[in-house]
Amino acid sequence: MIARPIPLWLLVTLQGAVSAASLVVEIVAGRMLAPYVGMSLYTWTSIIAVVLAGFSLGHWWGGRLAEHEGPRALARTGWAMVGAALTTATALVLLQAIAGPVLSALAHPVWGITVLTMAVFFLPSFFAGVPAPVLAKIAVDSHARPGQALGAMFASGAIGAIAGTLLAGFLFISWLGTALTLAVVTATYVIAALLFLHLARRLALLPVLASLAALGLAGASLAAPAPCTVESRYFCLRSLDVSSDPARPVRMMVIDHLTHGMSARDVPQVMFTEHAAMLDALARIRAPRDDFSSFFIGGGNYAIPRAFALHGTGPRVVAEIDPGVTEMAVRDFWFEPATATILHQDARRALREDDRRYDVIIGDAFTDVAVPAHLVTREFFELVASRLTDEGSFLMNVIDYQDRLQALASVARTLAAVFPSVEIWTNTAPPRPGARVVFVIAAGRTPTEGARFTVPAPDRNTFGAMDPAWVAQLIDTRGTLLTDDYAPIDRLIGRPD
Repeated sequence: MIARPIPLWLLVTLQGAVSAASLVVEIVAGRMLAPYVGMSLYTWTSIIAVVLAGFSLGHWWGGRLAEHEGPRALARTGWAMVGAALTTATALVLLQAIAGPVLSALAHPVWGITVLTMAVFFLPSFFAGVPAPVLAKIAVDSHARPGQALGAMFASGAIGAIAGTLLAGFLFISWLGTALTLAVVTATYVIAALLFLHLARRLALLPVLASLAALGLAGASLAAPAPCTVESRYFCLRSLDVSSDPARPVRMMVIDHLTHGMSARDVPQVMFTEHAAMLDALARIRAPRDDFSSFFIGGGNYAIPRAFALHGTGPRVVAEIDPGVTEMAVRDFWFEPATATILHQDARRALREDDRRYDVIIGDAFTDVAVPAHLVTREFFELVASRLTDEGSFLMNVIDYQDRLQALASVARTLAAVFPSVEIWTNTAPPRPGARVVFVIAAGRTPTEGARFTVPAPDRNTFGAMDPAWVAQLIDTRGTLLTDDYAPIDRLIGRPD
């Protein structure tokens, strides 16, 4: 038995603090994994499943500890908190060390994401799940109103989880960054561990040294190379110099784990990726006049809006949800913000709230396994069609596997349900078997004049429209109509088994 009852407020505070810290780790897990596997339905499914599995096993083990007499249960829970501190402190370095080998060994995104998540985040969640049953048992046994005490413990856990989620999402990640956030969580676990051991009258040199080691490891993580140049509210952003000649700089923007554009300071009208080259050229080929108006779904490194400004096109509006992306484009990619109207909001909301009509709308939201599903549905394409002029065109890039093409077929089928003309463009060079291929879909009232064009990307490449009969067959045999109610784009774009 515990010599003197522990105040309920202290038990409630401990439970709330541990619960908050554990949810901070869960939210931070998404940001930590993004530079390696992107942010997708697969990523969050794996994180939630692994963290809940850890909590569940931790609660079970905590229930076993709660069967012991009070001081022993508290002491072992204190050691569990030391374990939580150590595994949280090493999470960032561990992820950096194993991400490459794991993803090389497991090509399928689901398995790669799941194994990474399990390896890095299961143990912190397990140890964080241990205190709840122990604290609840002590609260019930040592207070005159056990029902109220138990309710207070459950409530504190829920409130702590809410607080941790809000703190991580709205404050810690964008203001402190990943490493410092994990250091704060580690310190929280260390304080909890020492308090548990103090209440058990078992505070000794060994747990103190282990706690100091956890704090030291968290500090060392702060000195580790950061995977992000900028951690914005939405993404891990990197700006990489890929110049072959320092006097003629070329830079690459990486958002989470994928390249989203390259730009050269001295040749702003040259696109350095296939999808940008096709979007830029097709927009100007299909435009009804030279000073055409344009709307961009996503800014990326702003290479195309920058080129359009130099071509002397008409009004340019960019809907880029992340201000951090725009700031990086201005700072590192030579984009002049005065040359476009920039809306830092979701593109669908931007189009819904503004009834202006555009000659060209460009969608550049398709990446790897992370595609915003609400930007590829029939309802969204109907909104896009309502914002186009009579001769206007909608262009969007799609990336799919050469021997799969289910995502390409589904987007094309969905566009064909809205637009009279749907074309699929790609590089005329034959792809390797099983390779990922970049396509651009052009949709509007009329087809493009001409079936191919040649532009630098940055070397000169020829792009052509796929045969209409092939496109029709692809839509009929592999396409799924995507709607707001049913848009399984993550599954459709997945790697072949």
